[in-house]
Amino acid sequence: MTKIRTIQLLLTCMVLLCAQAAAAQTRTFAGLVHDNAKGPVIGATVQVKGTATGTTTNETGRFTLQVPEGSATLVISYIGFNTQEVSITGINDITVTLMPNAQSLGDVVVIGYGTARKKELTGSIATVTSKEFQTGAITTPEQLIAGKVAGVSITSNSGSPGAGSVIRIRGGASLNASNDPLIVIDGLPVANMNIYGASSPLSLVNPNDIASFTVLKDAAATAIYGSRASNGVILITTKKGTAGKPQFSFSTQVSVATLAKKADVLSAGAFRKLVDSLGTGLVGNVPFKSLMGSANTDWQKEIYQAAIATDNNLSMAGALKNMPYRLSFGYLNQDGILKTDNLQRISGGVSLTPMLFDNHLKIDINLKGAVNKSRFANSAAVSSAVYFDPTQPVHSAESPFGGYYEWYAKDAGTGEVTLNKLAPRNPVALLDLYNNHSNVQRSYGNIQFDYKFHFLPELHANLNLGYDVAKGEGKTDVPAYAAQNFLDSGQHNQYGNRIRNKVGEFFLNYNKTIESIKSNFNVTAGYGYYDNLATNYNYPAFRANGDTIPGSVPTFPLDKPQNILISYYGRLIYTLNNRYILAASLRTDGSSRFSPATRWGTFPSVAFTWRANQEKFLSSAKSLSDLKLRLSYGVTGNQDGIYNYAYLGVYSLSDNASTVQIGDKFYNMGSPAAYDAGIKWEQTETYNAGVDYAFLNNRIGGSVDVYYKKTKDLLNTIPIPAGSNFSSTILTNVGNIENKGVEVQIEATPITGKRFTWYLAFNAAYNNNKITNLTATKDSTYPGSLVGTVQIHSVGYSPYAFYVYHQVYDAAGKPIEGVYADVNHDGQINQADLYRYKSPVPKFIFGFTTEFSYDKWSLRTVLRANVGNYMFNNLATGASKANMFNTLGYLANTLSEVTKSNFYYGQQQSDYFVQNASFLKMDNLTLSRDFGNIISNRVGLRVTAACQNVFTITRYTGLDPEIYGGIDNALYPRPRTFSLGANLQF
Repeated sequence: MTKIRTIQLLLTCMVLLCAQAAAAQTRTFAGLVHDNAKGPVIGATVQVKGTATGTTTNETGRFTLQVPEGSATLVISYIGFNTQEVSITGINDITVTLMPNAQSLGDVVVIGYGTARKKELTGSIATVTSKEFQTGAITTPEQLIAGKVAGVSITSNSGSPGAGSVIRIRGGASLNASNDPLIVIDGLPVANMNIYGASSPLSLVNPNDIASFTVLKDAAATAIYGSRASNGVILITTKKGTAGKPQFSFSTQVSVATLAKKADVLSAGAFRKLVDSLGTGLVGNVPFKSLMGSANTDWQKEIYQAAIATDNNLSMAGALKNMPYRLSFGYLNQDGILKTDNLQRISGGVSLTPMLFDNHLKIDINLKGAVNKSRFANSAAVSSAVYFDPTQPVHSAESPFGGYYEWYAKDAGTGEVTLNKLAPRNPVALLDLYNNHSNVQRSYGNIQFDYKFHFLPELHANLNLGYDVAKGEGKTDVPAYAAQNFLDSGQHNQYGNRIRNKVGEFFLNYNKTIESIKSNFNVTAGYGYYDNLATNYNYPAFRANGDTIPGSVPTFPLDKPQNILISYYGRLIYTLNNRYILAASLRTDGSSRFSPATRWGTFPSVAFTWRANQEKFLSSAKSLSDLKLRLSYGVTGNQDGIYNYAYLGVYSLSDNASTVQIGDKFYNMGSPAAYDAGIKWEQTETYNAGVDYAFLNNRIGGSVDVYYKKTKDLLNTIPIPAGSNFSSTILTNVGNIENKGVEVQIEATPITGKRFTWYLAFNAAYNNNKITNLTATKDSTYPGSLVGTVQIHSVGYSPYAFYVYHQVYDAAGKPIEGVYADVNHDGQINQADLYRYKSPVPKFIFGFTTEFSYDKWSLRTVLRANVGNYMFNNLATGASKANMFNTLGYLANTLSEVTKSNFYYGQQQSDYFVQNASFLKMDNLTLSRDFGNIISNRVGLRVTAACQNVFTITRYTGLDPEIYGGIDNALYPRPRTFSLGANLQF
């Protein structure tokens, strides 16, 4: 209650401050500043000509300014655009369009340990600002840029509230280590950590606080981050305060999420018809038909709901003398379409940027925090709704399982209840009787000091101190009578962990232009220290009544995995005559994950850029705004995703159920794990060639990149001779994998008028990845490393290739059950006939954005497409008559696929279930209206209506063709969401 009152008091004070500031002036002037594509220009300077009175535009490009009476002209400026002077005589509202400045090209772009002008970039770098973000109900920040950057694939893990995403930049570069990019927020590297009770670490980051993403793709851009950069780097910049009076922004959004598509199961009527036609067998002495009930239950309708969500954000930005500031507060309450699923997030942020010592010392303080309270639905209900008998009711008065219908037997004499252990569970009971609550707290931030030396202003010293701490805990309760935990008499379990990461970085930067030789030298040298510590608590398992389940008491109450990384790095950027740019960097990292002999890795890069449009022979090409050619080479490393101290022999103590008696005492046994004392870094070499271009005063622009990546010393689990280690397999450095690709990015504004503007952006990427080595010595008989039951890593193929039998079909094109091709022609069908067929990795990915603006209306849509990816429809493998009619005393529903394949038994390794999963999706369709200033011309209002997951076009027969990894195991459906939002500026 105290926290709520504190928040209410803070909001009241903020509103009173705004009112007092407004009342102290005599004339209020408001306006909107946008670019030539009708997108808002955020942070543009608006100043009364000839005075110090001014302000800046907010997140929607709007501004409100108190101007002295008699003022006639406003001066509006922003980096990368031509400055405009506009008359304000006799008016109180204005809309201004800023045109890009062809000479500046936009700007300053964030790069590793510094910034650079876009026109001088040497690496493959893409930036997405807030005006280009995806819109609608966005819970996690990575979804803001889905489909926006060539070569970047973002696949959400499920439709659950706060579910994270799999992010891949130019394909994966590893098999056993992590393929996730490094994420840096305001200069703070964020570790990829597992916070217990959080659906995703990024679910604790409020997307509304983010100003821009910068994606570093090639080694010239990423090598400065060394051992963590093999999979690319994403730099996130959050919103900051700006000079001027306090500006308040309040956004509110309500959304309704609905089930976009149901699994194609048999209805109760179709199920009865099939049982009547085929169910002549007996279970014991009981006919199959007699097991049917009289209900007509749509189990998917019973477990899914129309889910309501609200997202509210309030921010205040301005400056106190030489200290820009921004304060933000957010509250999200989101239900999932799977009943009982819910996420609540309270977030806050503080950004301070004071300038001291005559602007020689800049201090950048960024503090963010969030509290997530979640109730996780039992996702087992998703598959159970597919298989549970639709002729049975949800509830049964005779049921001993809380009144929910379940498959069980009851002894007529003793009354003893025997639950059918192998039958599907009641989907509604799985949800209603499962209570998994978590409470997660996270705070991260940093303070960065940038000092420009008084005696040598070209030299800067930068100190960055940061932290990332989190606490996750939760409990899972299931009553003793619930069928889902009946054999254990329910559960009353808990989980929890703590995260504590520390970052310390210091670097010197010297930036000097020598006009006499037309040269600029930009030199950086620095040191980094990164300490990552987790405390994971181990708890015994409890029954619902609090009794400890025998054998579940852990040997140790907790585990504290820790790793430390120490880095030294340097970079030189040399620019000659503003045309020729040479950049080189070198970083060396030492990780505690490796032995002293292999601990240090060195990661160099070199790049060259030629700004061809600056040459005299192109000076007459007036339509050419930019032409830049880039070449780069670099080496990056990977150590994430492998366990700590892999080079040491680790002995694990057995649990208390496995002890040895010595004398009168029992002792836990120590079991050694296999280890490689010489394990070392994975290293990825990248070659990149690119062209950046712009025409017609930047109305058309884009880039083309061609790249080649090769990872060596790939970490792979391989078989080893018996007795040579403590296992028959070992994780070691033996493999190679390569990625080759092309990326194209185009942006254009075909139409720019006083009232109508059309903007479009298109990106396309082709990537071909292939494993080239997996063993220490060449072995043509080694098939590869199996992944699950139907995938394999094999030389000459993409990772996770499907490893299946080749289905044989009859003359009518129907699959013949149990009949497969003799692939190796040896006269028999066995495992030697398994073959590698297709890949879950798309060959092409596309993104398309277009926006039409007319007066104060705008209509925007975002589409994405994957081409060449395949899916193993594992859910459909259960569509067999044997699953419906079995000897286990129950009936099970199935997909309508059973009437197409006519399989009686499941064919779990048939290529029949490997399906083309290429797709085209409309991610977003948004209509917005800017109402200008209302309420005495002091409050700006913008209203937005959006639909997400609008449609999907695909040949895939399952629920969703977009599942990372290529195995469809009853995914929690991604909903179709309708949202209505309003943004107020005052």
